[in-house]
Amino acid sequence: MPVKIRLQRHGKKGKPFYWVVAADSRAKRDGKFLEKLGTYNPNTNPATIDLNVDNSLKWLQNGALPTNSARAIL
Repeated sequence: MPVKIRLQRHGKKGKPFYWVVAADSRAKRDGKFLEKLGTYNPNTNPATIDLNVDNSLKWLQNGALPTNSARAIL
């Protein structure tokens, strides 16, 4: 099961809010995920990032690949 660390969109129209999640790469963007690693809110100035670093490192060490947007946040 290939795992990716990616952003999952939440919030309302025009006000996006993202969860940083570890998910199966075949799952839908807003579908099932294995673990929630943190949140990213681009609406605040500056953008707010709340991330569980220990769990993120655990997934990266186990072979999870971050997407480009998730890599910028990590």
